[in-house]
Amino acid sequence: MESYYLDWANLLLRWVHVITAIAWIGASFYFVMLDNSLEKPQDPESLDKGVGGEQWAVHGGGFYNMQKYALAPKKLPDHLHWSYWESYSTWLTGFALFTMSYLWNASTYLIDKSKMDWQPGAAIGVALAFFVVFWMAYDAICQLFGQRKNGDTIVGVLVALLVAAAAWLACHWFAGRAAFLLVGAMMATTMSGNVFFWIIPGQRKNVAALREGKPVDPIHGARGKQRSVHNTYFTLPVLFAMLSNHYSFTYTHKYNWVVLLLIMLGGAAIRQFFVVRHRFKLGNAGNPLPYAMLGVVVLGLTIVWMRPEPTPEPAPGAAVQKVSYGEVQKVLEQRCYMCHGAAVQMKNVRLDTPADVTQHAQGIYQQAVVTKIMPMNNATQITDAERALLGKWFQDGAVTK
Repeated sequence: MESYYLDWANLLLRWVHVITAIAWIGASFYFVMLDNSLEKPQDPESLDKGVGGEQWAVHGGGFYNMQKYALAPKKLPDHLHWSYWESYSTWLTGFALFTMSYLWNASTYLIDKSKMDWQPGAAIGVALAFFVVFWMAYDAICQLFGQRKNGDTIVGVLVALLVAAAAWLACHWFAGRAAFLLVGAMMATTMSGNVFFWIIPGQRKNVAALREGKPVDPIHGARGKQRSVHNTYFTLPVLFAMLSNHYSFTYTHKYNWVVLLLIMLGGAAIRQFFVVRHRFKLGNAGNPLPYAMLGVVVLGLTIVWMRPEPTPEPAPGAAVQKVSYGEVQKVLEQRCYMCHGAAVQMKNVRLDTPADVTQHAQGIYQQAVVTKIMPMNNATQITDAERALLGKWFQDGAVTK
């Protein structure tokens, strides 16, 4: 019964997390696009008001005129819309989901004893440290190098190296699926940290200064813009990390940390294409197409590199012997019964009788052969030969007599 309610909590949290993430990412993408597609207004009235750029758009049957002030309007309106709860809600629901799915069941989902045989408390502590240490290192890089000449390039290189180091450590310390998610959650935490520690406080200081008639320190706007730009490059890599748990061929690969970094690189390059595209349309930037091509090439080469070896075909005329249920039963007994037997039926799945095996034959094939999700983190050390045997049995008709 406890598992049933945990499943419901997981479903509802995941639902809310996706909704808030859509709101946050959508707003972030929109404002990056808006910033990069602003044109100098032509009418004297807008220029006199201090408008530095504007965009005319049509949507939903109406015309919109978005304007951005070079600094601020002469008089601030009483009501200002602040974009921050999308970020905070996404992080809160995401951390709750991570806690429920991975930290609460650390022995099952977080720990892979073939990599690190540690106690759940230690694994949880190290996983949480990824969030804190990555944020502190990233923030230090931004503060030390962000305002220097060529600071954006220096910060970009150092942060990329930091992400690579974190991916290598995570994939060598934790179960593959958890490692990918941990790296994504670590970067998402930094994105929300940018909003909480820099973007919103800087905006509040500017608004307070304007309301008091004091001069505005431009450093707050510069820092906020810098962190917002970083967030937009993190977005596609983070989204892949969050979706990767559905695609075990990525996180179970021998060099899974390289797979993670390559796909993240491809995603960041494609995001750069969209960032530059609107400036290019206005003649303010070079052609963005090479960024998209780079992303596609990186992803294409990754796909080619990861392709599995072809399965050898049986020799012509050779007798093909079907896999018996007795052979399958031995594998299930050794690798599956501990979680899906008489004593325990995880997810209400039992595999210790022929009738149950027949009922769940499709699931066995999908989970153990196609996606290789089960056994979880390969805790029972099922071999590739045993997976192949299960696959052959299913393809032969999944007979249990």
